[in-house]
Amino acid sequence: MMPTPHTAVKPAVTPAATLTAVVDTHFHAFSLMTAGAPGSRYVPTYAAPIDAWDPAVAPHGISHGVLVQPSFLGTDNSQLLRILADRPAQLRGVAVVAADFAVSELRRMDALGVCGIRLNLVGTDHRIGEELHPLFDQLEALSWHLQIHTDHGRLAEVLRQLPESLTVVVDHFGKPAVPTEVSGLVAGQHDRLYVKLSAPYRLATGCAAEDLAARWLDRVGPMRLVWGSDWPCTAHEQAQATSVSPAWLARWLASDSMTEVVLTDNALSLYGF
Repeated sequence: MMPTPHTAVKPAVTPAATLTAVVDTHFHAFSLMTAGAPGSRYVPTYAAPIDAWDPAVAPHGISHGVLVQPSFLGTDNSQLLRILADRPAQLRGVAVVAADFAVSELRRMDALGVCGIRLNLVGTDHRIGEELHPLFDQLEALSWHLQIHTDHGRLAEVLRQLPESLTVVVDHFGKPAVPTEVSGLVAGQHDRLYVKLSAPYRLATGCAAEDLAARWLDRVGPMRLVWGSDWPCTAHEQAQATSVSPAWLARWLASDSMTEVVLTDNALSLYGF
């Protein structure tokens, strides 16, 4: 069951009884394409099949994953849904949909393992139109979350525009322009967030992954942090060798039990495994 949006951050970490899974909460899979969706900023010149993700992450103990619809595929979620249908126990999905998506289609996605939608706001004015509010209502009805990807330094203004009842998952450390932005989030912005510790190569100059992770730990607590590989690291493919390993978390987090919470427990709960 998905956590409620305003579940209080627990003051202590309860260790998992057994490390049943390491969950990669952010990766992509797609076939070779000649053109992307209208407005695509980047279209890969290679395929990233799901069968290539398996050997990339397996050596690092990763057994489950969350497949995220890439922006260059637009609202055509057909590849994502086929993969989810083939691996119902192992994978969950985050789709990209239009404001007027039919409720019946959302329910079909839900049955296949989709548990959220993504708004990629990079390169936009970051304004959330009123036409999206009925869609947000549907997210709550399905117990889905809203995943957001912003330009550097735009997270706070986006959060101010979203219903406080929505569970929000932020991509790539929230992409602050400066590290102090994390502590600047006020109640009502940060108390319904989950933060993906992923893609440090997408961070602004002067923002280091371990520093930001420590700031988020202080701001939202260990129960709201998850990890993702960002495989195949689109537009940053040279980072694949290091991005698929969560080993840096084990070096940085205070204990083995806290590492299990971030790598396993939080994701299993958030994504409904």
